[in-house]
Amino acid sequence: MAASLNANGTATVKAGIPAEIPAIAHPLPEDPAEIASNINYHAQYSPHFSPFKFEPEQAYYATAESVRDQLIKQWNETYLHYHKVNPKQTYYLSMEYLQGRALSNAVGNLDIQNAYADALKQLGHELENIVEQEKDAALGNGGLGRLASCFLDSMATLNLPAWGYGLRYRYGLFKQLITKAGQEEIAEDWLEKFSPWEVVRHDIVFPVRFFGHVEVQPNGSRKWVSGEVIQAVAYDVPIPGYKTKNTNSLRLWDAKATAEDFDLFQFNDGQYESAAHLHSRAQQICAVLYPGDATENGKLLRLKQQFFLCSASLQDIISRFKERNNGNNEIQWSEFPTKVAVQLNDTHPTLAIPELMRLLMDVEGLGWDEAWDITSRTIAYTNHTVLPEALEKWSQSVMWKLLPRHMEIIEEIDKRFIAMILATRPDLENKLSGMSILDHNPQKAVVRMANLCVVSSHTVNGVAQLHSDILKAELFSDYVSIWPTKFQNKTNGITPRRWLRFCNPELSHIVTKWLKTDQWVNNLDLLVNLRQFADNPDLHAEWESAKLASKQRLAQYILHVTGVSIDPNSLFDIQVKRIHEYKRQLLNILGAIYRYKKLKEMSPEERKNTTPRTIMIGGKAFATYTNAKRIVKLVNDVGAVVNTDPEVNSFLKVVFVPNYNVSVAEVLIPGSELSQHISTAGMEASGTSNMKFALNGCLIIGTLDGANVEIREEIGEENFFLFGATADEVPRLRKERENGMFKPDPRFEEAKQFVTSGAFGTYDYNPLLDSLEGNSGYGRGDYFLVGHDFPSYMDAQARVDEAYKDRKRWIKMSILSTAGSGKFSSDRTISQLLVRRKGKAKVQRLVPPPSTQTQRAPLLRLQLL
Repeated sequence: MAASLNANGTATVKAGIPAEIPAIAHPLPEDPAEIASNINYHAQYSPHFSPFKFEPEQAYYATAESVRDQLIKQWNETYLHYHKVNPKQTYYLSMEYLQGRALSNAVGNLDIQNAYADALKQLGHELENIVEQEKDAALGNGGLGRLASCFLDSMATLNLPAWGYGLRYRYGLFKQLITKAGQEEIAEDWLEKFSPWEVVRHDIVFPVRFFGHVEVQPNGSRKWVSGEVIQAVAYDVPIPGYKTKNTNSLRLWDAKATAEDFDLFQFNDGQYESAAHLHSRAQQICAVLYPGDATENGKLLRLKQQFFLCSASLQDIISRFKERNNGNNEIQWSEFPTKVAVQLNDTHPTLAIPELMRLLMDVEGLGWDEAWDITSRTIAYTNHTVLPEALEKWSQSVMWKLLPRHMEIIEEIDKRFIAMILATRPDLENKLSGMSILDHNPQKAVVRMANLCVVSSHTVNGVAQLHSDILKAELFSDYVSIWPTKFQNKTNGITPRRWLRFCNPELSHIVTKWLKTDQWVNNLDLLVNLRQFADNPDLHAEWESAKLASKQRLAQYILHVTGVSIDPNSLFDIQVKRIHEYKRQLLNILGAIYRYKKLKEMSPEERKNTTPRTIMIGGKAFATYTNAKRIVKLVNDVGAVVNTDPEVNSFLKVVFVPNYNVSVAEVLIPGSELSQHISTAGMEASGTSNMKFALNGCLIIGTLDGANVEIREEIGEENFFLFGATADEVPRLRKERENGMFKPDPRFEEAKQFVTSGAFGTYDYNPLLDSLEGNSGYGRGDYFLVGHDFPSYMDAQARVDEAYKDRKRWIKMSILSTAGSGKFSSDRTISQLLVRRKGKAKVQRLVPPPSTQTQRAPLLRLQLL
């Protein structure tokens, strides 16, 4: 439709928008007609594109800005309320946030989905199509980032005063392309145009220093000077609660240099790179999530990112605390922990500990004891892993180079901790080499970040009961003997809004209908009431119909992104998560290879008695993780053969789902029927995708690892396909393997030999299969017990095949899976995480006995500051 012109010849309406819909700024529209006018207003007067276009992309941005109008009102009111009431506020520091699409979440949480759908119809568009225009914010990678986003949603929904802090990555991790060579990485383009959800706060800017040196002032205090200073600029993203007036913030920091940092003389002299040197260094900080750290520069950049997040966030937190206490003649710093709680999401934000100490001592003038008391009562730490490579250890030389003042503070914390142990727990003296924060190994002197977190935090929590038990019994057992009440479990959770209510409308409607309430969206425990209907044939019929609709939608998506046609009547078997050897996608694909080989050996009549299955695997392998990328290549090579084999491709398909992210998960999870959570027992801290699958009526085949243990307890052992070694058996099995006692199952050998036969192409998979050989060691000797668990895994898959043939039994199991998922709401996790225990835990003071105080070098007399 052409734009209509007024008497002056100027356009009054964009092409595609009916002329009868005026462009009126309704900041708070309610009915669809007002909403349509407001969208039209933004299309014309908040322009981002050439005039006279209102195609789906333009409609998305205009719609998003219309929704943002409503969010900003709630946002400002929430901000003002926090300022007036001055409650204790939680600040969540995370290097990752996997938000997913914001438009569908916002209209759902604001309960305006139908109104916007009607308005867009008046404008010639469908809400579902407009939502598809949004690109996922590339602020995270896996479960760590998705958990953080679920927590933000729950905190807003529970009307809790809480903010998230993160980094505004320009390109995120990477966009995954699948080619004949396997996985290829290109830069994400989510900010190529702009994000309509972020609001830059030009008045919220903090300096962040790197390098430099420490000067001793005449009064004995210390000051970090020189080096390079980068500006942290705040970008805020609104986080609305579900049907609440509360809208919290995710504050993302971007790094910039100032005009003063641009050397005009050098530029005019032709030295262009040198003239903008600091601008280039600033752009590097927020360019990419997890830049490669194989080089010295890579290590420095990663450490820069972590400190940049911590320093900017803590400066902001302190500024807000002082702002709210500006009525006092003197700031009462002792009240800081009663107004501020800082939660560290894994070890990435560990530098918040020495940075808070530095700000309190060097900037605010507090002494060591007072600063330590405040810090240790403010900081809490969530551990997410027991994997050695994920327990961060930073080179002391790199730390001294980049953050000299913080290394002084860390040294002092470590000295005081050691002195406290020697004075109060001499029985632990022989354990100090593993408990200390600083490892002074001459070959590789490092700072153990997890140890620093444990020593300095008032609370340390694991993320599933099994994981927390392992932390207390193994990883942090010596600390537990000192501070037994410091260690807690807070089993992870997921938001039921995004992960059932919005992503699976058909099943969501059925749940509401049979429970006769939609209150389950805020109280997931109500799902347990579905159990009374688990044998009801009417519910069975509706449930199966809803699952089929989701499977058909998924089949269309798979055809669109891969070109592979899959049968919605086959069993949809899905494993989607970060590609890692401990998550054992290799076990999955070896099982698929064995299944394919057996199908090839069957007669046509025998194949008809099998359960048709579509195996889908998705996830990103880190760019430098060679074996993980080999697994991606193998899955694709197997799929290329299986899917084009006319003898078996109606009984088996193998599909690699490219560029897995939140939006892809929102299609995959509702369409799933079997989900694989098959990590080596004791290695997955929790997992949250297992919770999402279970909530959507998907059955799990898995090990007793992470949250699988609790999911199985909640949904019933008979509704979980269990296999594999248990966590307490793993060390013994590795030792037996090392001693040559492992006897491989013939099926395992057969699957490996089929790969090496060249059945799936000429690529050399021997290096991958070699990781399953040998006698010992991480990365060899089958450290992850793929060979040991393979026969148990195949037996469990056979039980899956039989169960799927019994439709009544399978649907009942699916209903009971959803009915048992109530525990796994992030609302419950947050309630447990933020509600303080009765009474106050005594903070262990790290004050050395007098005999060691006199021996401390003058450089480290921090207790005087």
